[in-house]
Amino acid sequence: MVCPEDAVPEEVACEGDWRILKLEGPFEFSEVGILASVTTPLAEAGVGIFAVSTYDTDYVLVKEEQLESAAASLRRLGHEVL
Repeated sequence: MVCPEDAVPEEVACEGDWRILKLEGPFEFSEVGILASVTTPLAEAGVGIFAVSTYDTDYVLVKEEQLESAAASLRRLGHEVL
């Protein structure tokens, strides 16, 4: 389950400090390799991810301590990271 950290009951175990990168969509179902164009360079940079896909876009969550490394890796390949 993905939800804001402050919405998690105290008795429920959770792992926090995730930051989200939204891939600007919408993307057609026939488009392939979009998520891979982001996750492959992150894997090569040693950045762990949690991916969430919806019907028209994708989200990549990275731990807060890896956010700058993730953003730098993506910018080097021409991705715009805001």
